[in-house]
Amino acid sequence: MTVHKPTDQAPQVISLGCRLNTYESEVMRAHARNAGLNNAIIVNTCAVTKEAERQGLQTLRKLRRENPTAHIVATGCAVQLDPARYASMPEINRVLGNEHKMKAESFLPETFERVLVTDIMEVRETAEHLVEGFDGRARAFVQVQQGCDHRCTFCIIPFARGNNRSVPMGRIVQEVRGLVENGFKEIVITGVDITGYGGDLPGKPTLGQMVRRLLIAVPELPRLRLSSIDPAEADEDLFRLIAEEPRLMPHFHISAQAGDDMILKRMKRRHARGDVISFCDRVRGLRPDAAFGADLIAGFPTETDEMFENTMGLVDEAGLAYLHVFPYSIRQGTPAAKMPQVSRDIIKARAAELRDKGKTSLAKQLQSYVGATVAVLMEHGHDGRSPHYAPVHLATAHAAGEIVQARIVAADAKTLHGEAIN
Repeated sequence: MTVHKPTDQAPQVISLGCRLNTYESEVMRAHARNAGLNNAIIVNTCAVTKEAERQGLQTLRKLRRENPTAHIVATGCAVQLDPARYASMPEINRVLGNEHKMKAESFLPETFERVLVTDIMEVRETAEHLVEGFDGRARAFVQVQQGCDHRCTFCIIPFARGNNRSVPMGRIVQEVRGLVENGFKEIVITGVDITGYGGDLPGKPTLGQMVRRLLIAVPELPRLRLSSIDPAEADEDLFRLIAEEPRLMPHFHISAQAGDDMILKRMKRRHARGDVISFCDRVRGLRPDAAFGADLIAGFPTETDEMFENTMGLVDEAGLAYLHVFPYSIRQGTPAAKMPQVSRDIIKARAAELRDKGKTSLAKQLQSYVGATVAVLMEHGHDGRSPHYAPVHLATAHAAGEIVQARIVAADAKTLHGEAIN
Protein backbone atom coordinates (compact mmCIF):
# COMPACT_ATOMS: atom_id res chain seq x y z
CA MET A 1 0.00 0.00 0.00
CA THR A 2 1.32 3.43 -0.96
CA VAL A 3 0.13 6.46 1.04
CA HIS A 4 0.62 9.95 -0.38
CA LYS A 5 0.10 12.31 2.54
CA PRO A 6 -1.17 15.87 2.14
CA THR A 7 1.38 18.42 0.96
CA ASP A 8 0.48 22.12 0.87
CA GLN A 9 -3.14 21.31 1.72
CA ALA A 10 -3.25 18.55 -0.91
CA PRO A 11 -5.63 15.65 -0.31
CA GLN A 12 -4.42 12.30 0.96
CA VAL A 13 -4.21 9.48 -1.59
CA ILE A 14 -3.93 5.80 -0.66
CA SER A 15 -2.84 3.60 -3.55
CA LEU A 16 -3.42 -0.15 -3.27
CA GLY A 17 -1.95 -2.60 -5.77
CA CYS A 18 0.11 -2.03 -8.88
CA ARG A 19 2.46 0.65 -10.14
CA LEU A 20 -0.19 1.85 -12.56
CA ASN A 21 -2.38 2.67 -9.57
CA THR A 22 0.53 4.65 -8.12
CA TYR A 23 0.74 6.70 -11.30
CA GLU A 24 -3.00 7.25 -11.43
CA SER A 25 -3.04 8.28 -7.78
CA GLU A 26 -0.71 11.16 -8.60
CA VAL A 27 -3.07 12.29 -11.36
CA MET A 28 -6.02 12.17 -8.97
CA ARG A 29 -4.12 13.98 -6.23
CA ALA A 30 -3.50 16.87 -8.63
CA HIS A 31 -7.11 16.89 -9.83
CA ALA A 32 -8.47 16.91 -6.28
CA ARG A 33 -6.06 19.62 -5.14
CA ASN A 34 -6.94 21.83 -8.13
CA ALA A 35 -10.63 21.29 -7.37
CA GLY A 36 -10.12 22.43 -3.80
CA LEU A 37 -10.90 19.07 -2.14
CA ASN A 38 -8.40 19.68 0.64
CA ASN A 39 -10.19 17.51 3.19
CA ALA A 40 -10.41 14.56 0.80
CA ILE A 41 -9.03 11.05 1.16
CA ILE A 42 -8.91 9.08 -2.09
CA VAL A 43 -8.55 5.29 -1.97
CA ASN A 44 -7.43 3.73 -5.25
CA THR A 45 -8.50 0.10 -4.82
CA CYS A 46 -7.11 -3.12 -6.29
CA ALA A 47 -8.98 -6.23 -7.45
CA VAL A 48 -6.22 -8.61 -8.53
CA THR A 49 -7.16 -11.00 -5.68
CA LYS A 50 -9.96 -11.35 -3.14
CA GLU A 51 -7.45 -10.44 -0.45
CA ALA A 52 -6.69 -7.18 -2.26
CA GLU A 53 -10.41 -6.36 -2.31
CA ARG A 54 -10.69 -7.19 1.39
CA GLN A 55 -7.80 -4.86 2.21
CA GLY A 56 -9.48 -2.08 0.26
CA LEU A 57 -12.74 -2.44 2.17
CA GLN A 58 -10.89 -2.61 5.48
CA THR A 59 -8.90 0.50 4.58
CA LEU A 60 -12.05 2.49 3.75
CA ARG A 61 -13.77 1.58 7.01
CA LYS A 62 -10.69 2.38 9.08
CA LEU A 63 -10.24 5.73 7.35
CA ARG A 64 -13.79 6.76 8.18
CA ARG A 65 -13.33 5.84 11.84
CA GLU A 66 -10.14 7.88 12.02
CA ASN A 67 -11.39 10.79 9.87
CA PRO A 68 -15.08 11.34 10.62
CA THR A 69 -15.35 14.61 8.66
CA ALA A 70 -13.21 13.74 5.62
CA HIS A 71 -14.57 13.55 2.08
CA ILE A 72 -13.74 9.92 1.20
CA VAL A 73 -13.56 8.91 -2.46
CA ALA A 74 -13.44 5.21 -3.44
CA THR A 75 -12.16 4.38 -6.90
CA GLY A 76 -9.99 1.84 -8.74
CA CYS A 77 -10.46 -1.67 -10.07
CA ALA A 78 -12.50 -3.12 -7.20
CA VAL A 79 -14.92 -0.18 -7.44
CA GLN A 80 -15.19 -0.52 -11.22
CA LEU A 81 -16.11 -4.19 -10.90
CA ASP A 82 -18.72 -3.77 -8.15
CA PRO A 83 -19.81 -0.13 -7.84
CA ALA A 84 -23.06 -1.00 -6.05
CA ARG A 85 -21.15 -2.56 -3.16
CA TYR A 86 -19.14 0.61 -2.57
CA ALA A 87 -22.09 2.91 -3.19
CA SER A 88 -23.92 1.15 -0.34
CA MET A 89 -21.13 1.87 2.15
CA PRO A 90 -21.94 4.78 4.50
CA GLU A 91 -18.21 5.43 4.95
CA ILE A 92 -17.88 6.67 1.35
CA ASN A 93 -18.88 10.09 -0.02
CA ARG A 94 -18.09 9.49 -3.68
CA VAL A 95 -17.63 6.46 -5.95
CA LEU A 96 -15.63 6.88 -9.17
CA GLY A 97 -15.00 4.32 -11.91
CA ASN A 98 -11.66 3.84 -13.61
CA GLU A 99 -12.51 6.08 -16.57
CA HIS A 100 -13.79 8.99 -14.50
CA LYS A 101 -11.05 8.97 -11.86
CA MET A 102 -8.61 10.28 -14.46
CA LYS A 103 -10.76 13.26 -15.45
CA ALA A 104 -10.34 16.60 -13.71
CA GLU A 105 -14.05 17.42 -13.94
CA SER A 106 -14.92 14.36 -11.82
CA PHE A 107 -13.47 16.12 -8.77
CA LEU A 108 -15.19 19.49 -9.16
CA PRO A 109 -17.71 20.15 -6.38
CA GLU A 110 -20.15 21.77 -8.81
CA THR A 111 -20.35 18.59 -10.89
CA PHE A 112 -20.73 16.28 -7.90
CA GLU A 113 -22.34 12.90 -8.51
CA ARG A 114 -22.08 10.41 -5.68
CA VAL A 115 -21.67 7.47 -8.07
CA LEU A 116 -19.95 7.96 -11.41
CA VAL A 117 -19.13 4.61 -13.01
CA THR A 118 -19.63 3.71 -16.68
CA ASP A 119 -18.89 0.71 -18.92
CA ILE A 120 -15.09 0.55 -19.17
CA MET A 121 -15.34 -1.61 -22.30
CA GLU A 122 -16.74 1.37 -24.18
CA VAL A 123 -13.64 3.49 -23.56
CA ARG A 124 -11.39 3.79 -26.61
CA GLU A 125 -8.74 6.33 -25.57
CA THR A 126 -6.58 7.16 -22.56
CA ALA A 127 -7.32 10.41 -20.75
CA GLU A 128 -5.01 13.35 -21.48
CA HIS A 129 -2.91 14.28 -18.44
CA LEU A 130 0.62 15.16 -17.42
CA VAL A 131 2.19 14.27 -14.07
CA GLU A 132 4.79 16.72 -12.81
CA GLY A 133 6.11 14.74 -9.85
CA PHE A 134 5.67 11.98 -7.30
CA ASP A 135 5.62 12.97 -3.64
CA GLY A 136 8.27 11.23 -1.58
CA ARG A 137 9.60 9.16 -4.46
CA ALA A 138 12.99 8.99 -6.15
CA ARG A 139 11.62 7.53 -9.37
CA ALA A 140 8.59 8.46 -11.44
CA PHE A 141 6.05 6.20 -13.15
CA VAL A 142 4.72 6.95 -16.61
CA GLN A 143 1.65 5.23 -18.04
CA VAL A 144 2.11 4.20 -21.67
CA GLN A 145 -1.05 2.14 -22.08
CA GLN A 146 -4.24 1.06 -20.35
CA GLY A 147 -6.31 -2.12 -20.45
CA CYS A 148 -5.64 -5.52 -21.98
CA ASP A 149 -6.91 -7.33 -25.07
CA HIS A 150 -6.13 -10.79 -23.67
CA ARG A 151 -8.43 -12.93 -21.58
CA CYS A 152 -6.41 -15.12 -19.25
CA THR A 153 -8.81 -17.48 -17.51
CA PHE A 154 -7.83 -16.37 -13.98
CA CYS A 155 -7.82 -12.62 -14.55
CA ILE A 156 -10.60 -10.14 -13.85
CA ILE A 157 -8.53 -7.03 -14.61
CA PRO A 158 -9.58 -6.52 -18.27
CA PHE A 159 -13.14 -6.11 -17.01
CA ALA A 160 -11.94 -3.40 -14.62
CA ARG A 161 -9.54 -1.71 -17.04
CA GLY A 162 -11.08 -2.29 -20.46
CA ASN A 163 -9.31 -3.09 -23.71
CA ASN A 164 -5.81 -2.00 -24.74
CA ARG A 165 -5.47 1.76 -25.23
CA SER A 166 -2.01 3.20 -25.92
CA VAL A 167 -0.69 6.68 -25.19
CA PRO A 168 0.76 8.39 -28.31
CA MET A 169 4.56 8.60 -28.37
CA GLY A 170 4.64 12.39 -28.38
CA ARG A 171 2.61 12.54 -25.21
CA ILE A 172 4.92 10.06 -23.47
CA VAL A 173 7.99 12.07 -24.50
CA GLN A 174 6.38 15.28 -23.24
CA GLU A 175 5.61 13.76 -19.85
CA VAL A 176 9.03 12.13 -19.40
CA ARG A 177 10.83 15.32 -20.41
CA GLY A 178 8.85 17.28 -17.80
CA LEU A 179 9.62 14.76 -15.07
CA VAL A 180 13.34 14.83 -15.89
CA GLU A 181 13.28 18.63 -15.80
CA ASN A 182 11.74 18.33 -12.33
CA GLY A 183 14.71 16.28 -11.15
CA PHE A 184 13.67 12.65 -11.61
CA LYS A 185 16.57 10.46 -12.74
CA GLU A 186 14.69 7.20 -13.22
CA ILE A 187 11.44 6.64 -15.11
CA VAL A 188 9.45 3.42 -14.85
CA ILE A 189 7.29 2.59 -17.89
CA THR A 190 4.03 1.14 -16.63
CA GLY A 191 0.62 -0.04 -17.77
CA VAL A 192 -1.62 -3.10 -17.62
CA ASP A 193 0.08 -4.87 -20.54
CA ILE A 194 3.00 -2.71 -21.68
CA THR A 195 4.26 -5.21 -24.26
CA GLY A 196 0.85 -4.79 -25.94
CA TYR A 197 1.73 -1.14 -26.54
CA GLY A 198 0.91 0.40 -29.89
CA GLY A 199 -1.47 -2.15 -31.37
CA ASP A 200 -4.26 0.44 -31.45
CA LEU A 201 -2.13 3.35 -32.73
CA PRO A 202 -1.51 4.38 -36.37
CA GLY A 203 1.39 2.36 -37.75
CA LYS A 204 1.17 -0.03 -34.78
CA PRO A 205 4.49 0.92 -33.11
CA THR A 206 5.87 -1.68 -30.71
CA LEU A 207 7.04 -1.19 -27.14
CA GLY A 208 10.66 -1.43 -28.29
CA GLN A 209 10.15 1.22 -30.98
CA MET A 210 8.48 3.55 -28.51
CA VAL A 211 11.24 3.13 -25.91
CA ARG A 212 13.96 3.65 -28.54
CA ARG A 213 12.37 6.91 -29.71
CA LEU A 214 11.81 8.03 -26.12
CA LEU A 215 15.48 7.57 -25.22
CA ILE A 216 16.55 9.44 -28.35
CA ALA A 217 14.10 12.28 -27.65
CA VAL A 218 15.13 12.63 -23.96
CA PRO A 219 18.91 12.10 -23.94
CA GLU A 220 19.18 13.69 -20.49
CA LEU A 221 17.22 10.80 -18.88
CA PRO A 222 19.78 8.68 -16.97
CA ARG A 223 17.69 5.56 -16.25
CA LEU A 224 14.63 3.92 -17.78
CA ARG A 225 13.00 0.82 -16.29
CA LEU A 226 10.25 -1.47 -17.61
CA SER A 227 7.60 -2.59 -15.13
CA SER A 228 6.67 -5.98 -16.62
CA ILE A 229 7.17 -7.96 -19.82
CA ASP A 230 5.04 -10.62 -21.47
CA PRO A 231 7.55 -13.08 -23.01
CA ALA A 232 5.16 -13.71 -25.91
CA GLU A 233 5.18 -10.06 -26.98
CA ALA A 234 8.80 -8.87 -26.66
CA ASP A 235 9.79 -7.36 -30.03
CA GLU A 236 13.11 -7.20 -31.86
CA ASP A 237 13.59 -3.48 -31.19
CA LEU A 238 13.35 -4.22 -27.48
CA PHE A 239 16.02 -6.91 -27.73
CA ARG A 240 18.30 -4.48 -29.61
CA LEU A 241 17.84 -1.91 -26.86
CA ILE A 242 18.69 -4.49 -24.21
CA ALA A 243 21.94 -5.16 -26.05
CA GLU A 244 22.91 -1.59 -26.90
CA GLU A 245 21.29 0.90 -24.48
CA PRO A 246 22.90 1.15 -21.02
CA ARG A 247 20.19 3.57 -19.87
CA LEU A 248 17.65 0.73 -20.05
CA MET A 249 17.98 -0.90 -16.64
CA PRO A 250 19.02 -4.60 -16.65
CA HIS A 251 16.13 -5.82 -14.50
CA PHE A 252 13.28 -7.56 -16.32
CA HIS A 253 10.10 -8.67 -14.60
CA ILE A 254 8.27 -11.38 -16.52
CA SER A 255 4.55 -12.07 -16.51
CA ALA A 256 5.15 -15.83 -16.34
CA GLN A 257 2.32 -16.99 -13.99
CA ALA A 258 3.34 -20.69 -14.08
CA GLY A 259 6.09 -23.07 -15.14
CA ASP A 260 3.96 -25.98 -16.34
CA ASP A 261 2.74 -26.13 -19.93
CA MET A 262 -0.65 -27.66 -19.15
CA ILE A 263 -1.38 -25.06 -16.49
CA LEU A 264 -0.25 -22.29 -18.85
CA LYS A 265 -2.63 -23.66 -21.48
CA ARG A 266 -5.50 -23.74 -18.98
CA MET A 267 -4.62 -20.20 -17.97
CA LYS A 268 -4.91 -19.28 -21.67
CA ARG A 269 -1.44 -17.78 -21.64
CA ARG A 270 0.25 -17.30 -25.00
CA HIS A 271 3.65 -18.61 -23.96
CA ALA A 272 4.98 -22.01 -22.92
CA ARG A 273 7.44 -22.85 -20.16
CA GLY A 274 10.29 -22.98 -22.64
CA ASP A 275 9.49 -19.46 -23.88
CA VAL A 276 10.24 -18.00 -20.45
CA ILE A 277 13.56 -19.82 -20.30
CA SER A 278 14.40 -18.82 -23.89
CA PHE A 279 13.59 -15.18 -23.17
CA CYS A 280 15.87 -15.12 -20.14
CA ASP A 281 18.64 -16.94 -22.00
CA ARG A 282 18.43 -14.54 -24.94
CA VAL A 283 18.44 -11.45 -22.72
CA ARG A 284 21.32 -12.83 -20.66
CA GLY A 285 23.25 -13.41 -23.88
CA LEU A 286 22.74 -9.76 -24.83
CA ARG A 287 23.20 -8.38 -21.32
CA PRO A 288 25.16 -10.85 -19.18
CA ASP A 289 24.44 -8.97 -15.96
CA ALA A 290 20.65 -9.01 -16.44
CA ALA A 291 18.47 -9.84 -13.43
CA PHE A 292 15.01 -11.41 -13.69
CA GLY A 293 11.84 -11.51 -11.69
CA ALA A 294 8.44 -13.04 -12.36
CA ASP A 295 4.80 -13.14 -11.34
CA LEU A 296 3.86 -16.70 -10.36
CA ILE A 297 0.50 -18.12 -9.24
CA ALA A 298 0.47 -21.01 -6.75
CA GLY A 299 -2.44 -23.46 -6.72
CA PHE A 300 -4.17 -22.67 -10.01
CA PRO A 301 -7.18 -24.98 -10.55
CA THR A 302 -6.19 -28.57 -11.51
CA GLU A 303 -2.55 -27.99 -10.48
CA THR A 304 -1.00 -31.27 -9.34
CA ASP A 305 2.15 -31.72 -7.26
CA GLU A 306 4.10 -32.48 -10.44
CA MET A 307 2.78 -29.36 -12.15
CA PHE A 308 3.75 -27.26 -9.15
CA GLU A 309 7.24 -28.76 -9.17
CA ASN A 310 7.59 -27.59 -12.78
CA THR A 311 6.92 -24.06 -11.61
CA MET A 312 9.43 -24.48 -8.79
CA GLY A 313 11.97 -25.73 -11.31
CA LEU A 314 11.40 -22.72 -13.57
CA VAL A 315 12.92 -20.46 -10.91
CA ASP A 316 16.27 -22.23 -11.29
CA GLU A 317 16.13 -22.89 -15.04
CA ALA A 318 15.24 -19.31 -15.94
CA GLY A 319 17.37 -17.79 -13.18
CA LEU A 320 14.54 -15.88 -11.49
CA ALA A 321 15.43 -13.93 -8.36
CA TYR A 322 12.61 -11.46 -7.67
CA LEU A 323 9.36 -13.39 -7.30
CA HIS A 324 5.88 -11.96 -6.89
CA VAL A 325 3.94 -15.00 -5.64
CA PHE A 326 0.16 -14.96 -5.70
CA PRO A 327 -1.87 -17.71 -4.04
CA TYR A 328 -4.63 -18.48 -6.55
CA SER A 329 -7.78 -16.57 -5.71
CA ILE A 330 -11.18 -17.29 -7.27
CA ARG A 331 -12.47 -14.33 -9.25
CA GLN A 332 -16.17 -14.79 -9.97
CA GLY A 333 -16.94 -14.31 -13.64
CA THR A 334 -13.66 -15.84 -14.87
CA PRO A 335 -13.41 -19.27 -16.55
CA ALA A 336 -10.94 -20.51 -13.92
CA ALA A 337 -13.60 -20.10 -11.23
CA LYS A 338 -15.52 -22.98 -12.84
CA MET A 339 -12.52 -25.34 -12.98
CA PRO A 340 -11.77 -28.00 -10.32
CA GLN A 341 -10.22 -26.09 -7.43
CA VAL A 342 -7.15 -26.90 -5.35
CA SER A 343 -7.77 -26.85 -1.59
CA ARG A 344 -6.90 -23.63 0.24
CA ASP A 345 -4.46 -25.44 2.54
CA ILE A 346 -2.50 -26.76 -0.44
CA ILE A 347 -2.55 -23.36 -2.15
CA LYS A 348 -1.22 -21.72 0.99
CA ALA A 349 1.53 -24.32 1.42
CA ARG A 350 2.61 -24.08 -2.23
CA ALA A 351 2.72 -20.29 -2.10
CA ALA A 352 4.91 -20.45 1.02
CA GLU A 353 7.24 -22.97 -0.64
CA LEU A 354 7.50 -20.84 -3.76
CA ARG A 355 8.25 -17.73 -1.71
CA ASP A 356 10.97 -19.61 0.18
CA LYS A 357 12.43 -20.64 -3.16
CA GLY A 358 12.44 -17.00 -4.22
CA LYS A 359 14.18 -15.91 -1.02
CA THR A 360 16.94 -18.47 -1.59
CA SER A 361 17.36 -17.41 -5.21
CA LEU A 362 17.47 -13.72 -4.31
CA ALA A 363 20.03 -14.26 -1.55
CA LYS A 364 22.27 -16.09 -4.03
CA GLN A 365 21.93 -13.31 -6.58
CA LEU A 366 22.71 -10.62 -4.03
CA GLN A 367 25.88 -12.43 -2.99
CA SER A 368 27.06 -12.28 -6.62
CA TYR A 369 27.23 -8.47 -6.44
CA VAL A 370 29.71 -8.35 -3.54
CA GLY A 371 32.85 -6.57 -4.73
CA ALA A 372 31.08 -4.85 -7.62
CA THR A 373 30.67 -1.11 -8.14
CA VAL A 374 27.07 -0.06 -8.79
CA ALA A 375 25.15 3.16 -9.40
CA VAL A 376 22.62 3.47 -6.57
CA LEU A 377 19.50 5.59 -7.00
CA MET A 378 18.93 6.85 -3.47
CA GLU A 379 15.36 6.60 -2.17
CA HIS A 380 15.72 7.92 1.38
CA GLY A 381 18.57 8.34 3.85
CA HIS A 382 20.95 5.42 3.54
CA ASP A 383 18.81 3.29 1.21
CA GLY A 384 18.42 3.01 -2.55
CA ARG A 385 18.27 0.62 -5.49
CA SER A 386 20.88 -0.67 -7.88
CA PRO A 387 20.25 -0.84 -11.66
CA HIS A 388 19.25 -4.48 -11.06
CA TYR A 389 16.62 -3.28 -8.55
CA ALA A 390 18.53 -4.75 -5.63
CA PRO A 391 18.02 -2.90 -2.31
CA VAL A 392 21.26 -1.19 -1.26
CA HIS A 393 22.09 0.21 2.17
CA LEU A 394 25.00 2.67 2.21
CA ALA A 395 27.09 3.60 5.22
CA THR A 396 26.42 7.30 4.58
CA ALA A 397 23.11 9.07 3.94
CA HIS A 398 22.37 10.84 0.66
CA ALA A 399 19.59 12.95 -0.80
CA ALA A 400 16.64 11.12 -2.35
CA GLY A 401 16.97 11.01 -6.12
CA GLU A 402 20.76 11.26 -6.11
CA ILE A 403 22.67 8.60 -8.07
CA VAL A 404 25.65 7.47 -6.00
CA GLN A 405 28.52 5.27 -7.17
CA ALA A 406 29.08 2.64 -4.49
CA ARG A 407 31.21 -0.41 -3.87
CA ILE A 408 29.26 -3.40 -2.54
CA VAL A 409 31.09 -4.82 0.48
CA ALA A 410 28.56 -7.33 1.83
CA ALA A 411 25.13 -8.85 1.29
CA ASP A 412 22.55 -10.42 3.54
CA ALA A 413 19.41 -12.30 2.49
CA LYS A 414 17.56 -9.18 1.38
CA THR A 415 19.94 -6.25 1.01
CA LEU A 416 23.30 -5.19 -0.41
CA HIS A 417 25.59 -3.16 1.83
CA GLY A 418 27.92 -0.65 0.25
CA GLU A 419 30.23 2.30 0.64
CA ALA A 420 29.98 5.43 -1.48
CA ILE A 421 32.97 6.10 -3.73
CA ASN A 422 34.15 9.71 -3.56
